[in-house]
Amino acid sequence: MATADIPTADIPTTCPLPHVSEQPAGAVRRGPLSSAAWREHGYVFTSFPLAIAGFVLAVTLFSLGAGLAVTVLGLPVLVALLAGARGLGAGERGRAAGMLGLRTKAPAPVPAGGIRGRLADVAGWKAVLFQVVMFPWRIASFVVTLTLLLTGWVVALLPLYAWVFPTFVGWPGYRLFDWTDATGVRHAYYLESFWQIGAASLVGIGLVFLTPVVVRALNGVDRAAVRGLLAG
Repeated sequence: MATADIPTADIPTTCPLPHVSEQPAGAVRRGPLSSAAWREHGYVFTSFPLAIAGFVLAVTLFSLGAGLAVTVLGLPVLVALLAGARGLGAGERGRAAGMLGLRTKAPAPVPAGGIRGRLADVAGWKAVLFQVVMFPWRIASFVVTLTLLLTGWVVALLPLYAWVFPTFVGWPGYRLFDWTDATGVRHAYYLESFWQIGAASLVGIGLVFLTPVVVRALNGVDRAAVRGLLAG
């Protein structure tokens, strides 16, 4: 049987992955205890230390390299900055894929041409920019996520430990506030009755279910930044 020769040049060796999020919003709305929701939370919490490390790396090496730019010593520092930012960027794409379901292409390879070619690495500079601009956002995301999680669960579970306050603390119930103004008038409010504690618990449950939606919205900025600054 005769066989036809197929030019190998016509066979694609790579298949670029499109920017596709494999974790739809509905996966998060299934519940605050769903694996999708906790992956979103985990992404925020792991981004916090990485944001600090990336920002310190970017600012330190850029400042050092720019300060030594009048000499030849500054150029290798800037090259190291771009290489380090590319490495962090690769890690960020991997985290986004594993925790957010975001698949992206790797950027173009480092240009040839020695040090000058490396300094002209657009993808490397975009990776540096990513570390700088995402630093304040990730700190804010961490604070908002942690506050919502703690507040929601603490208030939602109030009926389970409300008895502790009158029994061991000496309060008539959970104290919302207790202060005395300049005229000597005391202002105090405690959650004492069954209905007060139940209403507060319902508010906490609402926060528990709202938190994954808010966290996904916060991570939407990270998704856009990974696509725009770290992908090819």
